[in-house]
Amino acid sequence: MSQTEENYLKALFHLTNETGDKTKAGTNELAAYLNIKPASVNVMLKRLKEKKFVDNERYGKITLTPLGKKEAIQVVRKHRLWETFLYEKLDFSWDEVHEIAEQLEHINSPKLIEKLEKFLAYPEFDPHGDVIPDAKGAFKPHKRITLAEVPEGNFCKLVAVKDSSATFLKYVVKVGLGLKSKIKVLARHEFDGSLEIGVEKKKTVVSKKFAENIFVVLTS
Repeated sequence: MSQTEENYLKALFHLTNETGDKTKAGTNELAAYLNIKPASVNVMLKRLKEKKFVDNERYGKITLTPLGKKEAIQVVRKHRLWETFLYEKLDFSWDEVHEIAEQLEHINSPKLIEKLEKFLAYPEFDPHGDVIPDAKGAFKPHKRITLAEVPEGNFCKLVAVKDSSATFLKYVVKVGLGLKSKIKVLARHEFDGSLEIGVEKKKTVVSKKFAENIFVVLTS
């Protein structure tokens, strides 16, 4: 399988299986996620369908087949293990690991990944809080919500981020947040959906877009 094919399968996995109960994605949605033209997506989907990785009808929705999902999970697994290695063992910051892991995830060596996982003591989560599938492809998705969904006056804990780009992660740090940060939603502004939050006795205002990219669990 080519690197491009792996990237498509991984993107489809993120758009479907990791977003609640959603199991299908549209061509335009996939194109926007990958930042490429829909026409290019259609060409690749035809190839992936021939290899029995996806099911899709013209102008219809796209679904990963069991084989496609299996392959996608293995790419995701490698990516998150490499991110963990870079973060925990080589002291890369959490805003640096994603881009490097994008390259390392395409190394095709099951033995290497097996030894990497053992070396890391079988981690369950990557530096961004995402679940790392095990060797059999099993994973338990977080029961989480976005910060934007937290009712006013409630406490929550940051468990993951939706946007793992370096630009966003640097901004998260600038706001004073990190994994396991405890947050209180102090106020919600109806005009633009922005939130006033409290973090370690400090107050700050974050945009609706920012809040929609932060995954949390409610706490007392």
